[in-house]
Amino acid sequence: MVNPQDPYGHGAPPPPPNPQQPGPGPRQYEGGPGPAMAPPEGQQPPPPGPYPPGAYPPGQYPYPGGPPPGREQQHPGGAPPGPPQPPHWPPGAHPQGPPPKRGSAAPWIVVGVVVALFVLIGGGAVGAYMFLGDSTEPGPTQPGGHVADSDLDGVVSFDDLSPEHTDSPVDYPQHPPVGGEHRQEWLNCGVYDEEVPAENAVHSLEHGAVWISHDPDLPAEDVESLRGRYSTGDYLVVSPIEDLPGPVVLSAWGKQLILESADDDRVDAFIREYQQGPQTPEPGAPCSGMVGEPIE
Repeated sequence: MVNPQDPYGHGAPPPPPNPQQPGPGPRQYEGGPGPAMAPPEGQQPPPPGPYPPGAYPPGQYPYPGGPPPGREQQHPGGAPPGPPQPPHWPPGAHPQGPPPKRGSAAPWIVVGVVVALFVLIGGGAVGAYMFLGDSTEPGPTQPGGHVADSDLDGVVSFDDLSPEHTDSPVDYPQHPPVGGEHRQEWLNCGVYDEEVPAENAVHSLEHGAVWISHDPDLPAEDVESLRGRYSTGDYLVVSPIEDLPGPVVLSAWGKQLILESADDDRVDAFIREYQQGPQTPEPGAPCSGMVGEPIE
């Protein structure tokens, strides 16, 4: 009878194990998870990997979403993992960060305001200069006039004036005229309360007279102030004229000064400078005994 515990029967020894079919025995070294086992005799264990036994490289956890519960606390045989590494992107696929910050516009706004103020202030100054003029420059001028270095402040000079006589009316480029063709008869010097013939008055300028013309609507006290400049024998003509370039205009041969007031100190300065002055073509020629009836 066969003993169930003796499958080979009769206590015969079991056949030797097949080398191709290893039997149970000690667990061989596998290098994977589990208890560490010694390698077979005559073989060296493989070098340790970059990760301790039981750990997995990042992104290769066998569990969805990360390591199994509690795995992050297990560090058998090695040091805990280091800090998390930044994500690795393929070349050319780096995500764009936030757009670079633009510089603040505040400095440019300040610069623009300063420039605008400078333009406004500078433009106002230029406009005031053009409108009011420089006090050292002459005031309103007549055609053909220029400023000479030897002239008084504000006086304008005129050159190349014809001394010829004519019996025809003359269209003078200046109003009142400062010289040019004129009548053969000169105007008697003195004070007039009406307009006088320009062609005769120009002849008096040729003799060295100063012509004080004023606006007919000038205040009475200003008119009297101008008339008071004349004394008998002076080479002065005082008369009203319409449409003057200023309230008061003083003229001599080739010289003119336009004023806004009869009280201007330059009235007397002009008379002193140009009555029988160096600009006179015929100094010493008479200024009376010809045409005109002055009231003084």
